[in-house]
Amino acid sequence: MKVRTTVMAATAAVLCLTAVACGPGDSADKGERKDSGKATGKASGSASASPAPGSDTGSAPGPKPTSNGKTLTEAELLKVALANGELPDYDFAKMPGGDERGTEQSENPACRPIASIINGSPEPAPAATVFRTAMDVSEEGQDDQTVVTEILTSHAPGGAEQLLSSVRDAVKACAGGFRTTSDDGPSTYTEVKALPAPKAGQESLAYQVTGSIEGEGVPLVFQLVRTGSTVVTFYAANFTSARTPEVPAALVTAQAAKLP
Repeated sequence: MKVRTTVMAATAAVLCLTAVACGPGDSADKGERKDSGKATGKASGSASASPAPGSDTGSAPGPKPTSNGKTLTEAELLKVALANGELPDYDFAKMPGGDERGTEQSENPACRPIASIINGSPEPAPAATVFRTAMDVSEEGQDDQTVVTEILTSHAPGGAEQLLSSVRDAVKACAGGFRTTSDDGPSTYTEVKALPAPKAGQESLAYQVTGSIEGEGVPLVFQLVRTGSTVVTFYAANFTSARTPEVPAALVTAQAAKLP
């Protein structure tokens, strides 16, 4: 797994989006990880923000009808992003290097929407983007401390629905994995699978992409929640075991509640 660290050491290990190029790699990857055993997404058997097992993409199989949601500016996204004091035990911070995007390009065009999320550049291109990290400070010092990356994006009318629809299709098309090329070299993702979607927003989905470090599986979990023309992408990783990392339901619910 190629790691291009541009964030603080406490969160570098789990920030795959923009801060690190997070594809499972070959022998050249060895030695490039930094602090990968710390600050990992807290492991759980499944995402806690989920409905009954078997529901993989929210309440409907396809995108919801286009809403009249306003396309927020960056300043407006900043106002709706969770801040310190709004969720007990959580510290929210601007992600250093948030303006830097990954460069992974999927060899399979059907998997491009997933690679775009990994890059921190969801498609269609958002009108505005805000990056945040959320850390459970009650778990300070634990190797499995919960650290989640949030990407808030606003879109032109129909763009938010198109984003979730394209990712949903890619999760199905790329179940057997895919390869990417980037400025850091090739990467291989061995599996993509749908997870129970969070009960939040007007539309949501969740999925896991499996990478590897030196032959060990590294599960990366993504949850996307849409309200109107705004989408929040939550990301967590588990570098200590093959168990699916948790994106806490309380975090997703609190963030979704602030969306206009």
